[in-house]
This record gives sequence, C-alpha cells and structure tokens, in this order.
Amino acid sequence: MTQYMISVSHNTAEAPTMETMDPAVIQPIIDAVDAFNGKLREAGAWVFAGGLQPIQTATTVDNTGAAPIVTAGPQTRAEEYLGGLWVIEASGPDAALEWAKAASKACAGPVEVRAFQEGPA
Repeated sequence: MTQYMISVSHNTAEAPTMETMDPAVIQPIIDAVDAFNGKLREAGAWVFAGGLQPIQTATTVDNTGAAPIVTAGPQTRAEEYLGGLWVIEASGPDAALEWAKAASKACAGPVEVRAFQEGPA
C-alpha cells in the first residue's frame, strides 16, 4: 500500500492555539479527531499522526555551508503553516481522498493529501 500524508494547515492571521481556544470550541474537535484516529486504526490505515507546536516555536538549521547556522523562527515567512499531520496507508489516491475528507471534517478545517515518493527499486 502507498503511504500518504494528510496535512493540516493553520493560519497566522487567525493564530489561536489550543491553549488560547475556548474549551467549548476545541473539545468537540479533539473528540472528532480522536474518533477519526480510531477509525484509521480499525481500518489498518494508521501509520502516524501528530500536532505541531505553533510556528513561532520553530528553529531553522542550515548546515549547507562551512558552518551550521541556527536561527530562531521558521524558515519561511508565510501566512499559513503546517499545524499537524497524519501519515496513512491507503490502497490508492481515491481511498486516500476519502480519508482526507474525513480528516477535514474531524479537524474542522481544510487538509492537503499527498502521496510519499516511492524509493528506488
């Protein structure tokens, strides 16, 4: 089976974090994501999932020159950033899209689904 990443974007303009969101708003999303995770596991599609800390906590490392450069903050400055992801196994693009539709519903926002590159034979 092919592995796919379903990624969840966050928007810096909206910028709420789990710590600052109203529990009455965030708890139904947490419950829906937990239920979705359970369905992935039951179907044997679960590989890995996780949410990321806010983009402001990122550190960029560039070790392509003579010495590594470590910079506080994200590598790119963009409105949207990766907030979390699932790695799933699916029989093909259509199956991955069905999981992505359910993921979008569970996390109450748009998601992106992409297949991983296959390694050399």
